[in-house]
Amino acid sequence: MEVPAVSLSVLLSAADPSEEPTAPSLQDAQESATNAASWVEENWSTWLAIGLRVLLILVIAAVLRVAIRRAITKLIDRMNRTASAVDGTALGGLLVNVERRRQRSQAIGSVLRSVASFLIMGTAGLMILATFEINLAPLLASAGVAGVAIGFGARNLVTDFLSGVFMILEDQYGVGDTVDAGVASGEVIEVGLRVTKLRGDNGEIWYVRNGEVKRIGNLSQGWSTAGVDVTVRPSEDLDKVRRTLLAVGEEMSKDEPWNERLWGPIEVLGLDSVLLDQMVVRVSAKTMPGKALTVERELRWRIKLAFDAADIPIVGGIPTQPEGGTDVDPTAGMAPPSAYSSTTSPQSERAAPIAPPVK
Repeated sequence: MEVPAVSLSVLLSAADPSEEPTAPSLQDAQESATNAASWVEENWSTWLAIGLRVLLILVIAAVLRVAIRRAITKLIDRMNRTASAVDGTALGGLLVNVERRRQRSQAIGSVLRSVASFLIMGTAGLMILATFEINLAPLLASAGVAGVAIGFGARNLVTDFLSGVFMILEDQYGVGDTVDAGVASGEVIEVGLRVTKLRGDNGEIWYVRNGEVKRIGNLSQGWSTAGVDVTVRPSEDLDKVRRTLLAVGEEMSKDEPWNERLWGPIEVLGLDSVLLDQMVVRVSAKTMPGKALTVERELRWRIKLAFDAADIPIVGGIPTQPEGGTDVDPTAGMAPPSAYSSTTSPQSERAAPIAPPVK
């Protein structure tokens, strides 16, 4: 841009300090106004071009930002509709419950919208600075150094954030799932980008940083396995035991609510171990995720009642007494008394320390 010329008389009067300052004449004022008007007339097109360019950049950035945010919102809604399509099934209702879908969608949408807004507005800001012919090299270099310093200082925070983003995108777990995170286990009550909140078995709340989770075990996805070990005498009729267990499983699979929690028939897998005084029969069933413990407790209850009705004793723990035998001596399992327990025994006297000689 050109600088407006200044009248020669004004410059000469300013250059000579010995002369007294004189008031500008009408002719000088007219020349100054003329020069200023000519300078504005010469550069107004440049100003207008810069202003229109900045306005165009801002309008395009705003329109692009709104369009991308709406596209992300529609994508999240489509994900929710796809998940809602399987809500009628038992598996769909467990894997994608309403609260889990809502929090996961909000987290994913928030991350994508924030990233899109940062990229669009950051690019628009750099383009505006370039329009004013500002050198961006020092600015970008300073931003790079500051980013490296912040990255070193807040590396744990960045690790937690990135781990949370990938955890949500991959849908590793969600609200309502029972997980084992290594450092803690329990039911997920809140999923965040930095911290996951778990409620333990005793009601305690664990705050687990996403960056500290090296492995995760989700106990609420897919299906679970309920296993019960039944210990009987080695002389028991195995066919009778199998028939009794199968009858218990068939009856349980017809009763509510166990007919919904059981996703397969109760199977008698066979003998798990055979010992001198007992043998173990293994019973297994495929259940809804997270319901294995409840099914195992109910199955043990029914097996105990059925075995009592069928006169099949359940053994284990304390060794069984032989039928018609004599009472077992209660002191049979005790160790014999030690000679060192009596202070007057010869063994104790020999083991006593030698007294020092009397001077």
